[in-house]
Amino acid sequence: MGSGRYSIPISLSHPPQHSFTSEQKKMVNTIVVPDNYGYVALSAFSMAWLNVFQSRLVGNKRKAAGVAYPQMYAEKDQQEASKDAFVFNCAQRAHSNTLEWLPTVLFALLFTGLRYPLFAAGAGTAITIGRGLYTVGYVNYGPGGRNLIGGMVGHMASMALYAGGTWSAIKMIMGQ
Repeated sequence: MGSGRYSIPISLSHPPQHSFTSEQKKMVNTIVVPDNYGYVALSAFSMAWLNVFQSRLVGNKRKAAGVAYPQMYAEKDQQEASKDAFVFNCAQRAHSNTLEWLPTVLFALLFTGLRYPLFAAGAGTAITIGRGLYTVGYVNYGPGGRNLIGGMVGHMASMALYAGGTWSAIKMIMGQ
């Protein structure tokens, strides 16, 4: 563990076209991240690895179902004729659903982590675990299996992260 906050200097190679003094143009902006922010980054990367897992799963299920690119999903008649096509659709939907919420969750994780790094990292990791279980449940048991355990774990952890981010923003507005 470190003994203080880490500073990341950010300099703009092409500053915006505003009327800045020469002294202002020389200034470097700094983002200060707290100790333990590495856990937040690790949690964010766990979501990237979840995406790799889901992408590979979808690719394997696509191949087994014989669904050619660029077709996103197996058609209804393909699904009715082949269990593999149905399973492919379940894997594809689990992956698509993850990609739908990922930008919001990543923003909430990285922002909340600036004030509450261990809380954010824990919630982010719970989301990743929940989404992994959601995917396995969806693929093995169909749409009803997505919420056996994983869906609820991921959802509750997301809500906790959104609440933490909202509270962080309020504290920032209040100057605290």
